[in-house]
Amino acid sequence: MESEIFNSTYKGTKNFTQHDVHRANATGFSTPADEYMERGIDLNEQLIRNKPATFFFRMNGDSMNGAGIFSGDVLIVDRSITNVNGKVVIAVLNGEMIVRRLEKTLNKIRLIPETAKLSIIDVDPFADFAVWGVVTYVVHAP
Repeated sequence: MESEIFNSTYKGTKNFTQHDVHRANATGFSTPADEYMERGIDLNEQLIRNKPATFFFRMNGDSMNGAGIFSGDVLIVDRSITNVNGKVVIAVLNGEMIVRRLEKTLNKIRLIPETAKLSIIDVDPFADFAVWGVVTYVVHAP
């Protein structure tokens, strides 16, 4: 087996020929996009933070048009996110599933629609009420 010895001493530019280059990498540096070239974009990877706690919900109605959520849109809902004041939530009120913006104060919970056609719902403390999850993304078809 032949062995090559690479000398690290400087010979000067006049003694340098193309044959002195043992191997050349003509490709240069790869771009960060090269890592993703073979596979496509996975929307589950991009849009879902907690897979076991996430579900999809198709919007039916115009109660959230002011928030950019229209009838037929697909909502990505995460049940693991804390339902804080101002978030758009999927709630069940007396057996009816609704999409509204949540407003919590010290002693009152309100569900606010994003349209002038509907009124604000003040949740009765004795009502059958639960928040199913927080809307994280809206998939809107053109």
